[in-house]
Order: sequence, then C-alpha cells, then structure tokens
Amino acid sequence: MSRKNKKAPWDEEEEIIWVSKSEMKRDMEELQKIGEALVELTPNALAKVPLDEEMMAAIKDAQRFSKEARRRQLQFIGKQMRHMDLEPIQAALDKLNNKHSQHTVALKKLEIKRDKLIENGDSMLNAIMVDHPDADRQHLRQLVRQAAKEKAQEKPGKACREIFQYLKSLYLAD
Repeated sequence: MSRKNKKAPWDEEEEIIWVSKSEMKRDMEELQKIGEALVELTPNALAKVPLDEEMMAAIKDAQRFSKEARRRQLQFIGKQMRHMDLEPIQAALDKLNNKHSQHTVALKKLEIKRDKLIENGDSMLNAIMVDHPDADRQHLRQLVRQAAKEKAQEKPGKACREIFQYLKSLYLAD
C-alpha cells in the first residue's frame, strides 16, 4: 500500500500560516485608509507620491465621485494596492504629513517669539534684528508698544496678530 504524501513521518512539513478572515478584512481596511489618504491629497501633493498611471487615474476618478460611487472606487483602489509595494507610498505620505507638522511647529515658535517680544521689548527686538537686518525696527517697535498697551487695557490683540504676521513674513522670506 502506498502513502499519499510520500514523505516519511519524521520529515519536517512546511509550516502553513493561517490568516483569519477578520485579519484579512483589517488588512483591506488599512489599504483603503491609505487609498483614502491619497484621494484627499491635492494634485501637487499627489504628484510627489510614486504611483503608476493606472492608480493615478483611479485616484483622480475617486476625487470626482461622491457617495456610493466614491466608496466603491475606494474599495477598488484598496484592491489594486494589494499588488503594489506600499513602502514608498507610505514613506511619501509620512513625509507630506511631517511637512505639515513641521510647519505647525514653526508657527508655534513664531508665536513664542512674538510673546517674548511683547514681554521683553527692545532686547528681543535686537535679537530679531540680528537675524533679519532688513526688518523695519521702527514698525516692529511701534507694534510692540501697541500690543503692550492693548494687553494692559485687556482689549483684543490686534497688534499681536499684526506682529505675528510680520514675523511670519520675515521668516518665510528666508
């Protein structure tokens, strides 16, 4: 009598990795989330993501669609992404998201500089003038005095906003 698997019982068999249906669904939902993030990007940001022409066309279609058609298109994008290398796509998305985070951090730093400028006055103004010699010292000093006056009178900070916008224009010019 012959055996079906033709292997001796002591030979190692290949290990089969079973994936549950729930895990497969979670993986598909993750791919759809990545696809949704791609659909939400602007055309300029989307150009920075390494995608083939077919995927670009699918994403542009999803951007045009609404409601049920959009949902089905997102499922289609997720299905197409199963056969793609996701590492460069995810890296590009992370880079785009980080760029937004870096911009937010830079704005927070400008807010702190503005607050220090209002509190410290001329000493902080000198530090700003060292960084940006082309800045208008007289205009900044006038805004600082006005902001301090508004703060003392507990009025809305119009001058504070103007200082922030001026500092923002200086730092974006670099």
